[in-house]
Amino acid sequence: MTKLTFLQLAQKVLQENTVPMSSDEIWECAEEKNYIADLNSSGKTPSATLGARLYVSIKEGENSIFSAIGDRPKRFYLKSMAGNLNLKVQDQKPPVIKKPEKTYLEKDLHPFVAYYANLYMKAYCKTINHSKSEKSKFGEWLHPDIVGCYFPIEDWSSSAIELSQALGAVNVRLYSFELKRELSFSNLREAFFQAVSNSSWAHEGYLCAAEISQDEDFMSELKRLSGSFGIGILKINIKDPDASEIIFPAKLKDSLDWESINKLCINADIKEFFTRIRVDLTSKEIRKEKYDPVLTSEILQASIQDK
Repeated sequence: MTKLTFLQLAQKVLQENTVPMSSDEIWECAEEKNYIADLNSSGKTPSATLGARLYVSIKEGENSIFSAIGDRPKRFYLKSMAGNLNLKVQDQKPPVIKKPEKTYLEKDLHPFVAYYANLYMKAYCKTINHSKSEKSKFGEWLHPDIVGCYFPIEDWSSSAIELSQALGAVNVRLYSFELKRELSFSNLREAFFQAVSNSSWAHEGYLCAAEISQDEDFMSELKRLSGSFGIGILKINIKDPDASEIIFPAKLKDSLDWESINKLCINADIKEFFTRIRVDLTSKEIRKEKYDPVLTSEILQASIQDK
């Protein structure tokens, strides 16, 4: 059987539907109908490639069989079918695509963040239980899902550490991580500003997700928000934890927000975390068992596969 190109795949899907579709919707429909089995591609992010190919084709103008309308997300349709389409996107509902149900929970991603942070950021993490906050003082969007700390203890000599402590300049770095199973236009604003609110106190704040939409307009908006507010974006790879990556870096803050840190201490887990940091710095020994366990890559992958 002749393999399909990305544009041929998009053409096939659009011919079978009566409304313009975003690149994500086209890809999801192709997956549902198993058309991707006929796709001539071995790339790691074929859905992103599909979107890129459609954008490039549109730029060809009259030479393209595709056209597009709308924004965030942009939706594509076949020029030959324009007369049969209602192109008022705001009045159209995209085709209902039945996605494979994700069986893992947001909390199942916590060990993946602890793994990445420890191996690639040299940070020790602690999961925060929001229920341990004093209810009378608890406000929405206050505590991150995970907090982390980088210690110089394992990298510096004892003499350097003692000198830095004497000068009041210990090179500790505090991290805040907000977790979501997925990020798309449907939850971007809420998820992002939740991360901003929960991370204002730390040196670096991250919004983490296992599924991140590859729609070009979405990625452009995600990059803009990351740059404007300094929140980093961590893509969690549940199939290969070592392939997780920071796709947009966080902006490092030179100083900590002590008022916010004081407010965070209404949570017992965070109080314990801050106390632990002080004790470990004083003893010059990191008690690793007091932080979230760092599981192996194999155990992490099995934990998701078993769901």
